Amino acid sequence: MSQVLLQLNNWCAGYAGVDVLNSIDLSVNQCEIVALVGSNGAGKTTLLRSLSRTIKGHGEMRFAGRSIYEDTPEKVFENGLVQVPEGRMLFDQMSVQENLLMGAYRRADKAAIKHSLEHVYELFPKMFERRHQRSGSMSGGEQQMCAMGRALMANPKLLLVDEMSLGLAPVIVDQLLEILTTIRQQGITVLLVEQDIYAALEIADRGYVMVTGSITQSGSATELKNDPHIREAYLGL
Repeated sequence: MSQVLLQLNNWCAGYAGVDVLNSIDLSVNQCEIVALVGSNGAGKTTLLRSLSRTIKGHGEMRFAGRSIYEDTPEKVFENGLVQVPEGRMLFDQMSVQENLLMGAYRRADKAAIKHSLEHVYELFPKMFERRHQRSGSMSGGEQQMCAMGRALMANPKLLLVDEMSLGLAPVIVDQLLEILTTIRQQGITVLLVEQDIYAALEIADRGYVMVTGSITQSGSATELKNDPHIREAYLGL
């Protein structure tokens, strides 16, 4: 049985003292792809922000066998919980390679950083071609590749991917989903947050459905895809 990497119990979080998330129970096992799906405004990004500790929460939160409730954003990042933010949030005036190296800014292992950069270029050959290009001049799909590569440069144990498909052509989304499958095979666990439920469940092992800050359903990706309510409400089938 796979070891639990991330565990939330009765987790609540929000803004200005008002909870957006209501008693979330969620787990992610090592080397899984877990999809957190739901419509816009359901609270998915709020959950990721609370995992990254950029907003406060209350309840139980454990990562890699220890509580991270009191950890700072820098601490959870150093310990391998790394987010690919919605909207990419690249440094537009910097080159692709400069952006990628920003992901390793808290690492001191120069030889390993060089190896990580080579690995990112293997995963994203287009980033190698664009390595000297200003990141803000690239297409949306290329910027998403750069954002994902930057996160991988941090040497993550758990990759939090927020709305990867937003604004991208289906063919680009398919390529990025393949990359997520590849990195999972290489030992990196993925929590994929998506409005595009079909895309997320295509590659996920398990999934959770979030509605207005609460988990309303969970199960294997196959179970959720075949659930009549989900097919009608989210897939239009």
